[in-house]
Amino acid sequence: MGDLKLPAIDYGALAPMLILFGVACAGVLAEVLVPRRSRNAVQLALAFLGIAAAFIAVIVFVQNGSRGVTIGGAVAVDGPTLFLQGALLVLGAVSLMLIGERSLERGGTFVSQAAITVGSQKDVKQAGDQPGLTEVYPLTMFALGGMLLFVSANDLLTMFVALEVFSLPLYLLCALARRRRLLSQEAALKYFLLGSYASAFFLFGVALIYGFSGGISLAQVHEAVVNPQNSQVLLYAGLALLAIGLLFKAALAPFHVWTPDVYQGAPTPITALMAACTKVAAFGALLRILYVAFDGVRWDFQPVLGTVAVLTMLVGAVLAVTQTDMKRLLAYSSIANAGYLLVGVLALNPEGLSSTMFYLVAYGFSVLAAFGIVTLVRDADGEATHLSRWAGLGRKSPLFAATFTFILLAFAGIPLTSGFTSKFAVFGAAVEGGQTWLVIFGVITSMLIAFPYLRVVVMLWLSEPGESTPTVSIPGFMTSAALAIGVLATLALGVVPAPLIDLTRDAAQFVR
Repeated sequence: MGDLKLPAIDYGALAPMLILFGVACAGVLAEVLVPRRSRNAVQLALAFLGIAAAFIAVIVFVQNGSRGVTIGGAVAVDGPTLFLQGALLVLGAVSLMLIGERSLERGGTFVSQAAITVGSQKDVKQAGDQPGLTEVYPLTMFALGGMLLFVSANDLLTMFVALEVFSLPLYLLCALARRRRLLSQEAALKYFLLGSYASAFFLFGVALIYGFSGGISLAQVHEAVVNPQNSQVLLYAGLALLAIGLLFKAALAPFHVWTPDVYQGAPTPITALMAACTKVAAFGALLRILYVAFDGVRWDFQPVLGTVAVLTMLVGAVLAVTQTDMKRLLAYSSIANAGYLLVGVLALNPEGLSSTMFYLVAYGFSVLAAFGIVTLVRDADGEATHLSRWAGLGRKSPLFAATFTFILLAFAGIPLTSGFTSKFAVFGAAVEGGQTWLVIFGVITSMLIAFPYLRVVVMLWLSEPGESTPTVSIPGFMTSAALAIGVLATLALGVVPAPLIDLTRDAAQFVR
C-alpha cells in the first residue's frame, strides 16, 4: 500500500471559521462551567471577541493577497469569499447586539428550558424571573461559522455539510421565543420540516451531478459541463434539485412559504439574524454554483431562474399589501428583495456579481435596523406587531417614527438611501447582461411594494394614537448601537456608495 497523502491545508484561510467554531465550543463549555449569574455576560463577551478575531483574520488574509483553493479543493479563498465572510461577520455582530440586549434583560426574549419542558403559562412567568437562555450565543456562533463555510465551499459535499451546520442551530433558535412559545415552536417545526426536504433535494442533486461529472468539486463539474461525456438528463435534473435547496434558503418563490410564519414566530433578534445573514450565505452559494460550475449552460437556466425571479418579486409585492402584522410585512418585503437580488445574479457578468454583493450588504444593514425597531414597540404582553397598534406612534415618539420611516423609504428604493443605490446597481447589471425583461418586472413590482411601506408611514404620522397604542421602550446601549449602525449605513450607502461599490468590483472574481 502506498503512503496516504493528506491534502495541503492553509490554516490562514480557514482561520475565521476555526475561530467561530472554537468560540462556539467554548460557549458550550461555559454553559457548564460558568455560574448562571454571570453566564450571560461571559457568553456575550466571548461571542463578540470571537467575531472580532474572525474579522481581523479576514482582513489579514485580504492584505496578504493570496487566493486559491485549500483542503484538496474543498474550500476556495477568493474575492467573493473574503468579501461575503467579512459582510457576514459585520452583520452578525450587529445581530448579536440585538440578541444580547434582549437576552440580558430580566427574563430575556428567550424562554428557559424549564418552560419549554413543562409548558405551562405559570412556568413561562417563573422563567421570566431568570436571565435569558444563554445557549443562544454558542448556537449563533455555530450558525455564523457554517455560513462562512457555505460561501467558501468549493465542492458540493462541503457545501451540503455547511448548509446543515448553519441550518440546525437556526431551527433551534427559532423555537426560543419566551412570550409566544407555541407560535415560536410551530414556526421552528415548519422551518425544520421544510428545511429537511430542501436539504434532501440538495443532496439528491449532488448525487446526480456526481453521476454526470464523475466528481463533486465545482471545477470538475465545470469541465464536465463544457465537455459532456454522460447523459445531460443527469446534469439538468441535478441542477434543478440543487437549485431547490438553495432557493429555499434564499426564500425565493415558490419555495418561500416558510418565511412569513418563521419570521413572525421566531424571536425578533433571531429573525433579524436570519433576514440579514442567511440571505448573504444563500446568495453567496448560489453565485458560486452558477458562476463557477454551471456557467456553460447559462442559456438553459437563465429563463427558468428568470421566471422564478419574476414570480418572487410579484408574490412579495402583492402579498405584502395584504399583511396586518409588521413582522409578516417585513417577511414579504424580504421575499421581494430576494427577487431583486436574483435579477442581479442572472446578469451573469462581473457587474452582476459585484452589484449583488453590494445589495446583500445594503439590505442587511437596513433589515437589521427595521427589526431592531420592531423590538422596541412593546406592551405588557411583549412586542406589539399588529399594524393597528402602530397607529399614531409618530405623535408619541417622533424620533422612533422618523427612523422607521427612513428605513421604509429605503426599502421602497427612494433616492439618497441604500435601497435606491442597490436596486439601480442590480438593474443596471441586468440590462448590461441582456436581461432587460427582468428589470421591467423589477421596476413594476418596486412601485407595487412601495404601497404597503407608505401605508405604514401614513399610519405612523397621520393617525391619532388610541388607548391601545403601545409605548416605545427606551433602547438599551446595544440596541441603540445596532440601530445607529443600520441607519447610518443605509444613509451612507445611498449618499456615498462608491467605496463599497469599488470594493465589490475588486472582489468580483471567482477561482476554480
